Amino acid sequence: MFQTDGYETYRDLLAPARFEALARHFDRKLAALPAGRRPEHMDVPHLTDPALFEWLLDPDVLDLVESLIGPDIALFSSHFICKPAGDGKAVPWHQDAHFWRGTIDPPGDAVTVWLAIDPSTVENGCLRVIPGSHLAAVRHTGGADPFFNQETSVDESRAVDVELERGACSVHSAMLVHGSPPNRSTTRRCGYTMRYIPTTVRFLKAGEHRIYLARGRDHAGNTYAPVP
Repeated sequence: MFQTDGYETYRDLLAPARFEALARHFDRKLAALPAGRRPEHMDVPHLTDPALFEWLLDPDVLDLVESLIGPDIALFSSHFICKPAGDGKAVPWHQDAHFWRGTIDPPGDAVTVWLAIDPSTVENGCLRVIPGSHLAAVRHTGGADPFFNQETSVDESRAVDVELERGACSVHSAMLVHGSPPNRSTTRRCGYTMRYIPTTVRFLKAGEHRIYLARGRDHAGNTYAPVP
């Protein structure tokens, strides 16, 4: 399914105790957000919160990633995307690779593990995907959201809702066209996106961002930050 559709879903990625520890850790981070900061924009939290490496480098997570991109893996990025009940923001249709063109080469080789901290449903704004759209780049134009300042147009009749139970995950290609509607429900929707690249991918922005060798060995001459 991943090769043909560009995404796949899995149940129970982490052992229950490890997942619950991550969920509690996220709740503490959310409670500590500065006033006025949107919870959708908790980007690259591992760069200032080393405790997150416990989950980003979890063997079960890396085993899943290895089954998709091979045994030589770098941790590229992570992001808590939390849509609060009632006013959670939409994410416009886009391909991740479009935004990473100046950061990694080739950008389309990255994969994202989307771990459901909360149940992710149609009602609270779950991920939506266009199956098979990972096979070619699409044109992006200017968007209204400052965080996703470019977006693409799609035939939404082809869209699939990726509903996930708490603790389940989806994995999608950086080339997959995806987005999500706003959360107008009475329940929060949070996912932790954990992003990885094969070490054949060149990292182009050393000094502005950091990547970490998660498993195996380097093949592109990259410089990796030490795991805290």
